Amino acid sequence: MAGTRTGVAAGITLFALTTLTACTMPASAGGDSHPPLPSDSSAQLASLKIAAAGPMTGYSRDRFGGGWITQPDGCDTRVDVLKAQGRDVNAKGCTVNSGKWLSLYDGQNVTSPHDLDIDHLVPEAEAWRTGAAKWTQDQRVAFANDLDELVAVTAHSNRSKGDQPPPGYMPAESEKCDYATHWIKVKAKYKLTISQSEHDALTQMLGTCH
Repeated sequence: MAGTRTGVAAGITLFALTTLTACTMPASAGGDSHPPLPSDSSAQLASLKIAAAGPMTGYSRDRFGGGWITQPDGCDTRVDVLKAQGRDVNAKGCTVNSGKWLSLYDGQNVTSPHDLDIDHLVPEAEAWRTGAAKWTQDQRVAFANDLDELVAVTAHSNRSKGDQPPPGYMPAESEKCDYATHWIKVKAKYKLTISQSEHDALTQMLGTCH
């Protein structure tokens, strides 16, 4: 729930930053046209710095922007995620009417966009505790609107997840591999730290990959 946003921050543009690469139009959860390979994820996991999470001092949702930005296609980030991560999407302009989505958290199939939240896989609060507190405001807004970091999921599963990293929250068994590979990719992309328990949980989830 911590990563869900509503509304449009009109007129804001996404900044091209050294540590924040430009978004692509993905075809699956987490912004990948080709999901990460488990072997790649294992290497990325090994590269992550293990450290205790920092405090929440100074954190607020506004530190990551006031809402979805307008993407280069003229639609807001939520719409682009729905279009990119769905199959057989029926859309007119920036209005998505129907499609088929697989919720990464609980493995549920969804056909109505109204039943979906767009969530930050690595919650903004978790990012803050593990490195984002030191970023500029522009970097945080870019993170909050990066399609690599966003997933279309059922509202119920989003609320169950909250802002906890693994093992505080674990997805459905069928989704553990995809969840772990995408979580690791985001943490590596933004050079966010992980805890030892998080590392161990991610290693266990990678073990479910076939």
